[in-house]
Amino acid sequence: SLQLLQRFKAQHPDVPTKSGIMLGLGETMEQVQATLRDLRAHDVEMVTIGQYLQPSAHHHPVLRYWTPEEFAEVGRIGRELGFSHVAAGPMVRSSYHADQMAHAAGFAQ
Repeated sequence: SLQLLQRFKAQHPDVPTKSGIMLGLGETMEQVQATLRDLRAHDVEMVTIGQYLQPSAHHHPVLRYWTPEEFAEVGRIGRELGFSHVAAGPMVRSSYHADQMAHAAGFAQ
């Protein structure tokens, strides 16, 4: 996936690249930071980071709920890594404020 995003960016340098991750499946802060570094190293510019919520009893359970303060820290780290837009919070989803991100990137009117 990382290589696909990087190849797309190389072919379309004016189109912003975006990815998203969900937390709560047993990852550590160090793993989240490594993932964010990997995304930036592959030219991803925007990221959404949200809390995984178990959609039904038949899906993987939530292993941990991240606190709002932890999401704020993850967002700060993302901005320090150079993402142009970071949305991080318990209720953030992949399309979270997509219109605002697109507008800020120059793709919406």
